[in-house]
Amino acid sequence: MFRISQYMQELVNPTPIGPKRNPPGPVVIWNLVRRCNLACKHCYSISADVDFPGELSTAQVVDVMKDLRSFKVPVLILSGGEPLLRPDILDISHQAKAMGFYVALSTNGTLIDESNIEALAAVGYDYLGISIDGIRETHDEFRQKQGAFDASFKGLQLCREAGIKVGMRFSITQDNSHELPYLLDVMDEEKVDKFYLSHLNYGGRGNRHRGHDAVHQITREALDLLFERCWEDVQAGRHREFVTGNNDADGVYFLHWVQRHFPDRYEHMRAKLSQWGGNSSGVNVANIDNLGNVHPDTFWWNYNLGNVLERPFSEIWQDTSDPLMAGFKAEERCLGGRCGVCTYKDVCGGNTRVRAFQTTGDPWWEDPACYLDDQELGINLADYEAEKPIKMDLNVRRIRFAS
Repeated sequence: MFRISQYMQELVNPTPIGPKRNPPGPVVIWNLVRRCNLACKHCYSISADVDFPGELSTAQVVDVMKDLRSFKVPVLILSGGEPLLRPDILDISHQAKAMGFYVALSTNGTLIDESNIEALAAVGYDYLGISIDGIRETHDEFRQKQGAFDASFKGLQLCREAGIKVGMRFSITQDNSHELPYLLDVMDEEKVDKFYLSHLNYGGRGNRHRGHDAVHQITREALDLLFERCWEDVQAGRHREFVTGNNDADGVYFLHWVQRHFPDRYEHMRAKLSQWGGNSSGVNVANIDNLGNVHPDTFWWNYNLGNVLERPFSEIWQDTSDPLMAGFKAEERCLGGRCGVCTYKDVCGGNTRVRAFQTTGDPWWEDPACYLDDQELGINLADYEAEKPIKMDLNVRRIRFAS
């Protein structure tokens, strides 16, 4: 995740660089349930409105949370499917808060209404994110359910009125990119705390629909707009959050923005972003699915590192005998193609590896969603034109999900 607001603040109030510090444990995104009342086109878990067998019981979830806490996991993001379809979600949430986790809920928002808003507010969620993917017609088309926009938007308003820190999550594609300005206006009007722009990642249904991924120029225009709106916030003394996810090249693009607008801050920002380091799949970000399988992040659902019912998460996460995890945790990832010769590897960390794997079979090849050109990345074409992706046989760890 690239925290635009945090780095915009660095332009106004620079802080000491200091040594790079990794969090004590990874942020864990936990898909507690796979069932969902929607069938979104970009769903990485390929959820459906049916019960999926084999999901963890409440007691099993609590046992795993105890291991996560002892492993010093700081953040739990409870997701699905639609997590509010899990009958024990409030009990799990309360117990997670009591254990000391930062607890977030990731929901489509359609099931939040007057009957449950008080109970949700009583949990004390640190953050609640609701997906809004465009104006009414566009959102309903993405979610493949008429009325989804109205229900989600009502849920967002109820959360705000109940004092829950709430944010809008927008997954950008060619089909909805033109509606980003409208949604940012809605953020202003509704006094929403946070805006999260998610680049399309090639996992689940998102892989099927990657032909609709935002082309590079559209991506650049979207980031320019976010930078502009965020800078307006900073200048006005507002403290809302603008963040992006699933494309760590955003950090490099931001550096170029800084170089144009605040050249005297460029070296400081370069050092700060190098300290951040970009992509942290398999290191500072982890995923547990509804069956207890552990993945390097939420978009690697076809790659299983182990199961928390058979082996503690704390052991699974530290095991580098797995070839993919060894690559993720290497001090410097062994990248190929443009990523291998990019002069900003220290900033983006090689970007999102699952896109490279889905398009070439090589998880360490260049990320096709990097939208900066060779000149911007300091790349000499001759340095990599003779290279070819090397397909890795990851089938030993792959798992299939019924659609």
